Amino acid sequence: MFRQCPRRWKFRYVDRLPDPPGQAALAGTFAHSVLEGLMQMDKGERTFESVRGIAKREWPKMERSPAFQALGLDADAVRAFKWQSWEAITGLWDLEDPRAVDVDETELRVRVELGGVPFLGYVDRIEIDGDEVVISDYKSGRPPPPRFESRSIEQVLLYAAAIAEMESRTPARVRLMYLGRKIIEAEVTAEAIDDVVDRLQETWADILEGLEKRDFPAKPTRLCGWCVFSEHCPEGTSQVMRDRNHIFKEIHAEAV
Repeated sequence: MFRQCPRRWKFRYVDRLPDPPGQAALAGTFAHSVLEGLMQMDKGERTFESVRGIAKREWPKMERSPAFQALGLDADAVRAFKWQSWEAITGLWDLEDPRAVDVDETELRVRVELGGVPFLGYVDRIEIDGDEVVISDYKSGRPPPPRFESRSIEQVLLYAAAIAEMESRTPARVRLMYLGRKIIEAEVTAEAIDDVVDRLQETWADILEGLEKRDFPAKPTRLCGWCVFSEHCPEGTSQVMRDRNHIFKEIHAEAV
């Protein structure tokens, strides 16, 4: 978030302005919780029937959560939410047979220092593939374009660095599992680890400098229209207005 827009990071983590999760994010959270329960079962029990039972068991927790209640969904929207979550959950079978996965850990909390930077995260899944340790991370959204895949894999490479620091074992591969869509995979090498830790250090140094100078510049892009903080940001508000005017002109030109 800081790399994308330091101003947005400030609003979220310094000013602590409300940043409620949207419907897609909550559907992904629900899918994660169900898949965690599935992968904690014995291999032979990881079936559609089992995952349906887990989803039924987990649903009341989501339904009662303040974040879900804040969405204010009507009955039709709740059904759409359930369907969106279910598509993500069953999308795992499009990528692998869960009964063939040798799971070592699920939802592992990692807290270490990487290159002097405090790092905290939760690893969705660690599995054993032959003699190799593999880290897998579920994603319920769309996969990035190929040119951005290397950036998207940074998170799981940092998990690999954290596991190596905590447990003295280095994963051989990391994977982003875009449920129902594709897997993005990378080999864990010393060079790859050094690169992502270097970027982490650079970002941390920029954060500390921003805190010291109290300077968090905005980086307006078309993503401002999806930022919940744009109304607090003059640059973001201007960007949203420019984008709307541009869209209006395109529609008008097509109509003419």
